[in-house]
Amino acid sequence: GSLVRARGREWVVQPESTPQLLIVRPLGGGAADVAGVLIGIEQVEAASFPAPSPDDLGDDRSARLLRDALRVGFRSSGGPFRCLAGIAVSPRPYQLVPLLLALRQDTVRLLIADDVGIGKTIEAGLIASEMLATGAAQRLSVLCPPSLAEQWRTELGEKFGLEAVLVLPGTIRRLERGLAQDESVFERHRVTIVSTDFIKAEHRRNDFLRAAPDLVIVDEAHTVASDDSGRGNTGRSQRYRLMRDLAAAEDRHIILVTATPHSGNDTAFRNLIGICNPDLVTADLGSEAGRVLLADHMVQRRRKDIRSFLGADTQFPADRVTMEVAYRLSPTHRALFDDVVAYARGQVQDRSGTRLQQRIRWWSALSLLRSMASSPAAAAATLSTRAASVSAADETGANALGAAEILDQIEDDSLDSADATPGAIPHPDDAGGSSETRRLRHLRDCAAELATDPASDAKLALLTKHVKALIKDGYDPIVFARFIPTAHYVGDHLRAALKSTSVEVVTGELPSEERAARVAALSEAAGAHAKVLVATDCLSEGVNLQDAFQAVIHYDLAWNPTRHEQREGRVDRFGQPATTVKALLLYGEDNGIDGIVLDVLLRKHETIRRDLGISVPVPPQSDTVLAALLEGVLLRGHDSEQLTLDFGTETAAQVLDDEWRSTAEQEESGRRSRFAHARIRPQEVQDAVNAARVSLGAPADVDSFTHVVLSECSALITSTPTGFSADIGNSPIGLVDALGRPRAPISFVRDLPAPRGAAVLTRTDPRVAAIGRYTLDAALDPALPAAARPARRCGVITTSGVDRPTIALLVRFRTHLHLPGRTGASAHLAEEARVLAFTGTPTQPNWLIPDEVERLLMLRPDANTPPDLARNTMTGILHSLPTLTPHLDAYAQAVADTLRDDHIAVRQAARGERAGALGVRGLTVTPQLPVDVLGVYLYRPSPGGAP
Repeated sequence: GSLVRARGREWVVQPESTPQLLIVRPLGGGAADVAGVLIGIEQVEAASFPAPSPDDLGDDRSARLLRDALRVGFRSSGGPFRCLAGIAVSPRPYQLVPLLLALRQDTVRLLIADDVGIGKTIEAGLIASEMLATGAAQRLSVLCPPSLAEQWRTELGEKFGLEAVLVLPGTIRRLERGLAQDESVFERHRVTIVSTDFIKAEHRRNDFLRAAPDLVIVDEAHTVASDDSGRGNTGRSQRYRLMRDLAAAEDRHIILVTATPHSGNDTAFRNLIGICNPDLVTADLGSEAGRVLLADHMVQRRRKDIRSFLGADTQFPADRVTMEVAYRLSPTHRALFDDVVAYARGQVQDRSGTRLQQRIRWWSALSLLRSMASSPAAAAATLSTRAASVSAADETGANALGAAEILDQIEDDSLDSADATPGAIPHPDDAGGSSETRRLRHLRDCAAELATDPASDAKLALLTKHVKALIKDGYDPIVFARFIPTAHYVGDHLRAALKSTSVEVVTGELPSEERAARVAALSEAAGAHAKVLVATDCLSEGVNLQDAFQAVIHYDLAWNPTRHEQREGRVDRFGQPATTVKALLLYGEDNGIDGIVLDVLLRKHETIRRDLGISVPVPPQSDTVLAALLEGVLLRGHDSEQLTLDFGTETAAQVLDDEWRSTAEQEESGRRSRFAHARIRPQEVQDAVNAARVSLGAPADVDSFTHVVLSECSALITSTPTGFSADIGNSPIGLVDALGRPRAPISFVRDLPAPRGAAVLTRTDPRVAAIGRYTLDAALDPALPAAARPARRCGVITTSGVDRPTIALLVRFRTHLHLPGRTGASAHLAEEARVLAFTGTPTQPNWLIPDEVERLLMLRPDANTPPDLARNTMTGILHSLPTLTPHLDAYAQAVADTLRDDHIAVRQAARGERAGALGVRGLTVTPQLPVDVLGVYLYRPSPGGAP
């Protein structure tokens, strides 16, 4: 916190310094400018901050720029949170609630279960950033599906300044090169993003458990919850064992993130929350004690809970418009469909062979029907592929493979490979060519021929019609198909039908990095023009697409309602600029299969979501009920057009419906009761928000500051829909150098995501930070010409808004913090800029209260001040400035005391008497004296007097 002079400039000493090595940051510099100075080898001397000079006169505008430059430059701010000054996101007030919960725990164990699209990644990132900033955690790993790894790296890098490495099958060899003997990748790299399935394998798992970081975030955490039945997915069981072993280290912080914590299986839910606290596995969650215990470890809000929170409205789409659109098969398509149904019925009705062979024939027939309902292209591929269940050793294995492949029961983190076409050939091809094999080949050839004649596909024609209508209405849609051949079939047709529209196809054939690159390239290439993305479910989970798309079309029905919700959640989420998002569902009213799926699953799910405002996963027995209904219909031998459901006789479907609705009502009731007693009070959140804003200013301040500085430095400013561009060719050379000597105008945008090469108007963007540093450095260098110094340290403002002379001081406070932790206290330096003001004289000041200071800062000059008068007056004020030292020292102590109280408050409320262990004992906060007086400004009554 002290000021030293070395290497020809002034530096601020950082907390990481040792008696042999000073870690220093240049005055006005940022984290990238930090250097090390060796004591005894390099010349270092104490320095004091120079006082303003009466010759350094500016005006109201230059005074404001100096204050904003200070705020932009802070990376370790005042207020109760250490991380907010160093992140490029302005969290919504509701997003601070999980952070407040985490700070109240000695070892953080938290389940963030907010609704789809609320911003769980930001909430988890805030906690991680704060813990790393305070030293409560030293290293971080994010466990996630491989398809989300690149997105996590982008989010942590762009929004939180955390540079992470990806630990994936394709990167591990490179990462392990050069490691020391017995050194782990997780010890070498501070922040890692890891494929959960990659690290759960036995030969990787042990190394991870040995060297795992002290902070672990688990995304899509519902996939690590096992029901202990022994019947579950082997991968899920391995993931659960990994998490259980990670949680066995009592000092390891674990943050679980999922939008679906409870899928109807209570044992799996309790095992999940048991990772946070083992007592929750057996706790009575209906009791007061159980609710209180769970509320300490779990936060769950729906959109309606936080749409308006503490006076801050969060931008979600005002409405999601859903619509079902039906089509009827063309004659040629109908003829092939009837032949396929006849073949499928024969397979199901064939009772020859073993039970295993019968089940393989059943799943093969069902896979063929599903592919046929998707597209001729998918049907042709299916008719060329052996059924996966052929490899099963028994009937149970065949059912598990069939359900995963056909009924969309695939684990969420396996969606990368879930879009391959299923097989319909229930036995190996025989060289002689049996009649059944010849029949399958004939059906395959017919489907392939039909795929070359899009004009005969009524479903494709209906899609094209609605895509054109959406584009006309200003929507960019995502078309979700179930199978890879269908996605390419649809994409090829749309490219031909929509000549002026950009169309891209993304499937699980591509690695996750390439998928992300294609989506980004589509958005960038299309610009303001219309674009259509055709994708399989490899993009349905966890991928953020709300910035570029506003509508979803379900070209193929998912046979799992949760998948539909996930698809629509790609665009219906926090940050969607459109007020309304649209979801269209295409179904065949005469193919029978779609009707059953709609009636039994999809319409019920939508009704529950609309009635209760929540999405509840379908009960586990849904796949059994659906399979039984389809099998029963096929066995009855009706025509394909009659493959519909008579609910008067289908009691299984009604039982499923009743249980589903009951589960939904219990979930909503339980959620209200669990969190009605949450300990986070709104006023606590509001206090935290206010403290951060006092220290850092509002996000809009950065936009205004950047625009004004560039204008004052002769940049050519051009407004754009998302911000502005600046040509700095005529700007001072110091600013041009600070911005990297750009060859073209710099584009500034107000929010992420930013186009390639653009700067984001946030405090931590490198170019915004460079503008802030230049402004401050230039103000401190009176040798620079006036045109190169947009901010000044002195000014006389003549205004009718005051009736007596009022002096305002721009003061920088540096405060030392020692924050307690399990491994000892960690040292930190907080910086804060405040404006203090008084009437009277420096020898007998009458200090204004904060509200009066804010009103003073709102005033604007309404008359000129003669230069000689301004200089003489300011000379007298500056000469008397040392007499203010006792008050400024006292104010610095008050700032330190407030900062101490803020840190205690956000950590102690839920701890009761335990607060003293962490909240008070070991926490010290002391001011660095003397304070830095950066600016002195006189507000002088205008000659006509105050109105």
